[in-house]
Amino acid sequence: MSEFCYQYVVLRCVPRPEREEFVNVGVVLYCQESDYLDVAWQVDRDRLATFAPGLDLDRVVAALEFVAGVCAGDARGGEAAIRPLGQRFGFLKAPKSTVVQPGPVHGGVTADPASALAHLRERLVG
Repeated sequence: MSEFCYQYVVLRCVPRPEREEFVNVGVVLYCQESDYLDVAWQVDRDRLATFAPGLDLDRVVAALEFVAGVCAGDARGGEAAIRPLGQRFGFLKAPKSTVVQPGPVHGGVTADPASALAHLRERLVG
């Protein structure tokens, strides 16, 4: 079985960027060789409500649904969703001043990008 290089970013909920505090809420994985781009996310509403009282949790979920739309290439991702996969990943890994922000880009090697994504989400998000 062939192994493929991939890149990923961890998506962070950053309610107050000036405090530089965050909670990991998702992972985006891109594998050019296997034409794969997807996100796996989980919002622990109780944890986020404790971490940032008053945070609009529906806004966090909406931001993650937008990311899912960009990855899937569907209407949820707006204009970004119609771009080639590499450009979509470039868009998603770029820093933004929203409540959900990408961390640094990391890499790895896998024979199964979907399994790698599931593993990373479990390990890094919970």
